[in-house]
Amino acid sequence: MNEKIQLHDFVEIEYTGKLADGSVFDTTNEKVAKEHHLHNPKHQYKAAVVCVGERQLLPGLDAQLVDKELGKEYTVTIAPEKAFGKRDIKQVKIIPMDMFRQHNVQPQPGLQVDVDGEMGLVTRVSGGRVMVNFNHPLAGKEVVYFYKVLRKVTDQKEKVTAFLSAILRLPVEAMKIEVKDDAATVTIPGELPAQISTVLAQKLVQLTGLKDILFKKEEVKK
Repeated sequence: MNEKIQLHDFVEIEYTGKLADGSVFDTTNEKVAKEHHLHNPKHQYKAAVVCVGERQLLPGLDAQLVDKELGKEYTVTIAPEKAFGKRDIKQVKIIPMDMFRQHNVQPQPGLQVDVDGEMGLVTRVSGGRVMVNFNHPLAGKEVVYFYKVLRKVTDQKEKVTAFLSAILRLPVEAMKIEVKDDAATVTIPGELPAQISTVLAQKLVQLTGLKDILFKKEEVKK
């Protein structure tokens, strides 16, 4: 019997997400992305390294991983509340046309807009009012995921790299991570606020078993 996955294991997982009609909306497989016209040349398609139980996947998929076997293929159907959320009528808002004019934007149905840092979709334009839906495009939909956990990640550097890349939304190549004597030094572009770096360091110590995590700002070469 294959080894089973436990809570807070770091694992490498490949997956494909589909809607009830069979249409693919998410995948780690480049071939599948091309076949379903989802391919983005700027996106790197490969299996993802995640920490089980840390919500780095959809809640309904993340919760499914515990006690699953490595190398075995699984299918899970996820209800809206454990996927992209239920559709909330309060997230459909009326915004004055003047707000768009101030930013030289001509709203029309289907246009994706950023309003005060929140992404929404214009659904209707009527007179001086614009209806914008701030629900996730897949809110209210049941989704199906096909997945396989390829391996457990045991290398401490790979764990730290994967976790910070996901949390900070930084490409792996933008970080320099050195692990020595149960401590990791993380060099990143820009400087993290002390409160954030402290919380991240504590979390990584808890998840990886390392004794110390030090964040450093990358020095700009003159």
